[in-house]
Amino acid sequence: MSIPQYTVLFSAGESSGDQHAAHMFQDMQKLCPEIRGMGMGGAKMRQAGIDIRFDSSGIGVIGLVEVLKHYAEIRQALQLMKAILANEKPDLLVCVDYKEFNLKLAQFAKKQGVKVLFYVSPQVWAWRPGRVKTYGKAIDMMAVIFPFETAYYEAENVPVRYVGHPSVDKVHPLRGKQEDFALFGLEPGRPVVGLLPGSRANEIKRMLPAMLEAAGELARSHPDVQFVLPQADSVSDEILQSHLQGFDVAINVVKHQAYDVIQCCDAIMTTSGTASLEIALLQVPMVIAYRLSPLTYWLGKQLVKIPFIGLPNIIAGKAIVKELIQDAVTAENLAAEIERLLYAASYRETVINELRRVKRLLGEGGGSKNMADLALEMLRQG
Repeated sequence: MSIPQYTVLFSAGESSGDQHAAHMFQDMQKLCPEIRGMGMGGAKMRQAGIDIRFDSSGIGVIGLVEVLKHYAEIRQALQLMKAILANEKPDLLVCVDYKEFNLKLAQFAKKQGVKVLFYVSPQVWAWRPGRVKTYGKAIDMMAVIFPFETAYYEAENVPVRYVGHPSVDKVHPLRGKQEDFALFGLEPGRPVVGLLPGSRANEIKRMLPAMLEAAGELARSHPDVQFVLPQADSVSDEILQSHLQGFDVAINVVKHQAYDVIQCCDAIMTTSGTASLEIALLQVPMVIAYRLSPLTYWLGKQLVKIPFIGLPNIIAGKAIVKELIQDAVTAENLAAEIERLLYAASYRETVINELRRVKRLLGEGGGSKNMADLALEMLRQG
């Protein structure tokens, strides 16, 4: 009996989506070695064996102004992905995050008779809950990564499955802390502060200058502090060095080993997003900072109905980690919070205990394997 060869089209527009899709495809291959993957993504998906038809590293932008700047490229990507759906008729479309783009793609796939599995729900609990119905019409299954999200889809009779958060499995350092200290040239006994300015070029541009200025302030008031920056795979050396050149405080830049870098840190300045959740899983105290263009921020303020932007705070249901947004992102504010996290013992302990609770709330993991099982289940249903 011949084994059917399934073809899956993946659509991931951001660095985190690229990783999620790559892990999912690797787990699918273990269960079904003859499966083929193709689509839009980045380096991680390519390494996993997915045939990348459009490199999405240049279109992983956030906010209205940023999207408008990259509109031509985003439109080109959408046209190409639609052409693949129409001409090559894959057995399944897996949309990973990148909400608005992937909604348009899912709607087109539905018209082409291609099944759609959407991985990572839009944050309907934060804004525009009416989108549940819109997505429900365009997809065959919504895979959610937070346990509280299923209720929103069940209420509208949209097929939904809680698969677990992919970061729970992924966030594990490769080595012990002592080994990492030696490898990264860090001195034991001296505080280590991490700088995580984001995985997109526009985030680096907005966030890194304030973080570097804060590092400068901390270095002057606490000369024993060491600084380390894990360089995201999607960030070029040129972009990073354009900010670091001429900066007179030593910043130890480490590539491809984010979790090992994070575990070495005593406190971290980070942008909002998946990174804040990964830091929480490793239970390192942090300050979350974020800046958007003024117009994007204003629009967000009108639409978003929750009091937090940081995932640790959203999951905890309260402010367990300090958030600095827009004009509050200053070197002074960043430095003051890092100082508190390093040297105010009871405050530090409270933050760490709350981060432990967030980790417990996220459960045991298995997200990529659960996604692989779900995708193959949909494929075998024919």
